[in-house]
Amino acid sequence: MIIKSRSQKTSLGILLGIVLLNSIGLSIVLPLLPFIVSEYLPDDQVVLGMSALLSVFAACTFIAAPILGALSDRYGRKIIFIISLFGSVIGYILFGIGGALWILFLGRIIDGISAGNISTVFAYISDITNSSERTVWFGYVGSVMGIGKLIGPALGGLLGSYSLALPFYITAGLVAFSGFAVYFFLPESLNNKKRTTQVSLSHLNIFSHFKDMFQIKRIGLLLILGVLFYVGLGIFQFNFTVFLKDVFQWGPAFVGSLLTIVGVCDIFTRAAALPWLLKRYSEKNIGIFGLTGLAIGLGLIVVSDYTLSIAAIALAVFFIISGEGLFEPIYTGQLSNSVDDTQQGKLQGVNQSIQSLINMFVPLIAAAIYFYNPSGLYAFATLIIFLAIVFYPKLFPTHKTNNQDNIR
Repeated sequence: MIIKSRSQKTSLGILLGIVLLNSIGLSIVLPLLPFIVSEYLPDDQVVLGMSALLSVFAACTFIAAPILGALSDRYGRKIIFIISLFGSVIGYILFGIGGALWILFLGRIIDGISAGNISTVFAYISDITNSSERTVWFGYVGSVMGIGKLIGPALGGLLGSYSLALPFYITAGLVAFSGFAVYFFLPESLNNKKRTTQVSLSHLNIFSHFKDMFQIKRIGLLLILGVLFYVGLGIFQFNFTVFLKDVFQWGPAFVGSLLTIVGVCDIFTRAAALPWLLKRYSEKNIGIFGLTGLAIGLGLIVVSDYTLSIAAIALAVFFIISGEGLFEPIYTGQLSNSVDDTQQGKLQGVNQSIQSLINMFVPLIAAAIYFYNPSGLYAFATLIIFLAIVFYPKLFPTHKTNNQDNIR
């Protein structure tokens, strides 16, 4: 990995610091959502209220992310990044103020409409790195987010014991600090020569962004592959704690301990294992390793439903998190390398929008299948990832990155 200048290193370091602060802020408040919602709804409706809040946020992100990404291609990453961060600040403050359920929804809507943090981060990295560096830095972003997810819940629990509103104000402060850091310390990454030349009404039409991206054959195939990956992974993410509670009858302490292990494994895979593997294998092969690990892990959950084996669950978590940590940065890097600098924002926005759409529908579909057969749900997820494994090498048989020609 070759970073061209000290200023480039500084920008990437600042960017990772901002990602860390935002990840801590987000994970501080997530454990407290059920308790906040329970102040406005009966106990038997809390899950419904939480699902509605998450769905509203996902729906707004689905609409806004491609638009913000395209606008960043015209006006630069920095201004869109700042708008996105301060939109989140408003959302968290409204959650802290509360007082009525509609205020919570308003906070989620504002946060969702301005959501462009991650897509802008990926576009920024794409601007200032070459194709051989991006996968590693995308992996670093994921590992830093994992660190934040380890710190945040513990901090949120401590702060929430004093006041449910306090963590939301702390989060707003962290995100606001990030916004000021972007304004004062982070230089613009997209120079005027690489920006799109004009803004038209089509920039406000999210479907035109999807059409533009899917018309590029390689990107369309990659995005379809991404759908398979994120659907299979989403089933695990949205349902696994319920599975542990119902099948293994684990309580919060056991589940929390396992999720801590998940975080540690994710950080190690992205920050240490991925850079090591990239020196020895092609990105294409590492992507296959990741998908295979994910499929094995999902299959082991099916096995655990019949054997009630803790060893099977532990191995499942290891394979799933390691597989995700290897494949996701490879996938994001391949997407980024498929377009020029003038379309990075639009592409990352479409990718984030697709993930938001998956976040809207996968929990509902997974819940319906799980109701009838828990192991059947994970067998379905295994099949989806298996399809991704079959099609991945066929879709990109000749693809090699600049620094990965020495396949062993």
